[in-house]
Amino acid sequence: MARGPRKSIEEKIEAKMELISALETRLESERRELDEMVREKRLKELETVSDLMDECGLEAGEVADILREYMSERVTA
Repeated sequence: MARGPRKSIEEKIEAKMELISALETRLESERRELDEMVREKRLKELETVSDLMDECGLEAGEVADILREYMSERVTA
């Protein structure tokens, strides 16, 4: 059963290096996509908080103070 010429070790190494390079490129692309999704999620969360602040007539400093007080009460409880 002839399967054709066998690849040399150099050819196998080159093929493996190309595969790794392609996988690294894919991984970078997937990371960029994930980062964009995380940014989008964060923006939606911030919009929700901003809308609530507008409804309550609160400024960012007031919200920060309220959250600090809440957290200090949680830590001491």
